[in-house]
Amino acid sequence: MTEMIKARVMSHGLSEEVALHISNAINAIIIILIGILLYLITKKIILRVLEKAIVRSKTQWDNFLLKNKVFDRLIHIIPAFVIHALAPIFSDYQIWIQRIAFCYFVIIIVLVLDKIFDAINDIYNNFEVSKEKPIKGFFQVLKIFAYMIGIIVIIAVLINRSPLVLLGGIGAATAVLLLIFQNSILGFVASIQLASNNMLQIGDWIEMSQYGADGAVLEISLHTVKVQNWDNSITTIPTSALISESFKNWRGMQESGARRIKRAVHIDTTSIKVCNEEMLERYSKIQYIEKYIEDKKKEIMEYNNMNDIDASSIVNGRHLTNIGTFRAYVVNYLKNHPGLHKDRTQMVRLINPTERGIPIEVYAFTKSTVWVDYEAVQSDIFDHILAIVPEFDLRAFQNPTGHDFRQTQ
Repeated sequence: MTEMIKARVMSHGLSEEVALHISNAINAIIIILIGILLYLITKKIILRVLEKAIVRSKTQWDNFLLKNKVFDRLIHIIPAFVIHALAPIFSDYQIWIQRIAFCYFVIIIVLVLDKIFDAINDIYNNFEVSKEKPIKGFFQVLKIFAYMIGIIVIIAVLINRSPLVLLGGIGAATAVLLLIFQNSILGFVASIQLASNNMLQIGDWIEMSQYGADGAVLEISLHTVKVQNWDNSITTIPTSALISESFKNWRGMQESGARRIKRAVHIDTTSIKVCNEEMLERYSKIQYIEKYIEDKKKEIMEYNNMNDIDASSIVNGRHLTNIGTFRAYVVNYLKNHPGLHKDRTQMVRLINPTERGIPIEVYAFTKSTVWVDYEAVQSDIFDHILAIVPEFDLRAFQNPTGHDFRQTQ
């Protein structure tokens, strides 16, 4: 064909050299048009038919190949085959044309592998095990290897050397490669440790204050972990940081089906006193501590009589106090609260006095781990506790306000 075009051009009085260039250009245009035509036929007809067949099929894995446009990239190989097959037309440039076509073919293969890895990852994410053991980081490592091998093959083809020779040279440059891929290596090692030790899963609620993260894990990849905070902002944490630094994972709480309440009410120390008969009579009308007061009065009376206590001074012997009675009330109140676990630890304790009074701490577990439900139960408990503190002749502590100073004037 080249000779025919060349002869036709020379018949118009052009030199042989010019005719050769023109014939090569025409051949190149024809080859390019053939490649484009075959590409369009494949894309507009064959690929459309394939897409419809995939949509109608019962299997799901091919849908992910379609979604990730694996076939769209794969058909780019057609022009490379056409150019490589018809390269002998250009006898003077055949070798270089075939080399370039082969390099283009390698590039397409690497890009197709990239999308295939994405498709496999999407298929894997449909299984429950993907939340416990995400594999996106492993596929990212495979992508790096695929691109590295592709680059090595392309360079080897262009310089007409064996890829093994280049691999030997890369071995000598290992230190440089380690420096270049330092973050990738650290991320890969961290991904393996996170997966093997089950330290992190998709959907886990984690806190990492040094990165401002407090929310659910969206994605675990080779280099980063994405966390959607409760204000819907996204925090990106280096994967290696989850191994080298500490973070809090609330998964254990969520799996246990109970969430801890650990909060204190501060009592003004000047309001604490020994109960007199009038106070005990009032407290006896409170259902949760009616029996407690009756039993305690009998126990204290027996103790004082047995030890011949002089009752003329309240310092002598044992007595009920308003803060102790209040604490007993809160214990029984928690036992009867419908939002708390009855088989988990429940405790009301006095903590060391501070400049803000004496803290009475509530320690219990809610039945629900849902944040909204948990806060509702906790708020309900402390709403009630703060409201009934004065009923026990106690005062909740707070720093003086302008209102307090006006009352003292």
